[in-house]
Amino acid sequence: MSYDPASFNPCTFHDAVPRFIDGSDTPRAFLERCLEVIAAREPVVQAWVTINEAGARAAADAATARYKAGRPLSAIDGMPIGIKDMLQTKDMPTEQGTPLLKGTETKADSASVLALRQAGAVILGKTVTTELGMSHPGPTTNPFNADHTPGGSSSGSAAAIGAAMVPAALGTQVVGSIIRPAGFCANTAIKPTFGAIHRGERLAFSQSHIGVHAGCLEDMWAVAFEMSQRSGGDPGHPGLYGEVTPHRATQPRRLIVMEAEGWAQTDSQTMGAFERVLGQLKDAGVTILRRGDNPLIERFEQAIGDSLALCRDICGYELRWTLENLIDRYGSGLSDSMMSRLDLAQSMSIDDYRVVLLRREEARRALAAIGGLADGLISLSSVGPAPLMENKAKDSGVTHTTGLPAFNAATSLLGCPAITLPLMAVGGLPVGVQVIGQAHTDAALTGIAAWLRAHVAPVVA
Repeated sequence: MSYDPASFNPCTFHDAVPRFIDGSDTPRAFLERCLEVIAAREPVVQAWVTINEAGARAAADAATARYKAGRPLSAIDGMPIGIKDMLQTKDMPTEQGTPLLKGTETKADSASVLALRQAGAVILGKTVTTELGMSHPGPTTNPFNADHTPGGSSSGSAAAIGAAMVPAALGTQVVGSIIRPAGFCANTAIKPTFGAIHRGERLAFSQSHIGVHAGCLEDMWAVAFEMSQRSGGDPGHPGLYGEVTPHRATQPRRLIVMEAEGWAQTDSQTMGAFERVLGQLKDAGVTILRRGDNPLIERFEQAIGDSLALCRDICGYELRWTLENLIDRYGSGLSDSMMSRLDLAQSMSIDDYRVVLLRREEARRALAAIGGLADGLISLSSVGPAPLMENKAKDSGVTHTTGLPAFNAATSLLGCPAITLPLMAVGGLPVGVQVIGQAHTDAALTGIAAWLRAHVAPVVA
């Protein structure tokens, strides 16, 4: 099925809640509708590793009883949610996209998953991830064209939303693993401020984020908010600020175009569509600033100009010990892509690592320096629509089989919030547009996103 933003109808939950309250619908019936869509589309999309139908039905029945009694636990009580298979679940295996961990049972919930259960959410199943959340792909296909990738590493989460299987799913991102696949699959998604949602066992990475893929802004934000209210942020971090509903729609006065490394690699059709989006903003009275308009913006672009390589080195160095332990235990079984990452990491010294951390801090200072110039930044979520499944894009010594994260590495490096919206269609496939803010402005960023959703007509190219 080709993507048409005018007719695409994602699965949404917030608008069903009034019917749960008046008794004309129930969380159990909502879940059954999700399962029907999964049964119809999963043979091709292959978004799921495991589905716990019995556990989901029991949780949906409990939510139905709470609504009947007038005592729902939260705004997401009864919401079916997919969990990226990098995150632990006490009732399902956590295999992390590698056959080496097939059937691994941790018997524990990640902090985010536990928070969701406490909020009454229905943990439906585990969604496909690339190998160890890096580059080597799983079986998932793009829900709008099975010949194309859904992106990665949150492949299954993005595809499950794009296929209208569930209203929300969790993803993780250390480079581009939430925002890029979300853009490829017509999701609304957030990579929040670094540390705003407790990462649980993912704390081993110094820039790993927990985020949310969803069919709409309201569900995306409610899931993120309810998790942070219960599990808090990472240790030493204040968590996610805001209220349970997104910030009121707010027109930005000025937005800075973030070029990053993706600008030179974006195809002309995608770039033309993005310029049409910017044209609509200008027509509505938003001032668009570019790197030539202010020396601080130029300095910022210079500071993030090598983000892919910096992310490669930071993440590779931090992943090294995990990979060496897997090799020591199993001997083999990691992909060539993962082994190339290990080779790069093993060539780094502790001083090399200190240098890249210093450069990351310099980039973060450059972002802070432009904070007073505009209400946020705007950029593409990817260099174009989802590439074919056999894509082998290479950059900075790493092969990216699920699309090049050239517009994502910078925001991961910076630790700032980013929200992608399905505002473009290029060649029959979705392409996302992301808005980006300063640290801890996540709630205000939802207000800008809400305004964009209401005032920017999706561009078809």
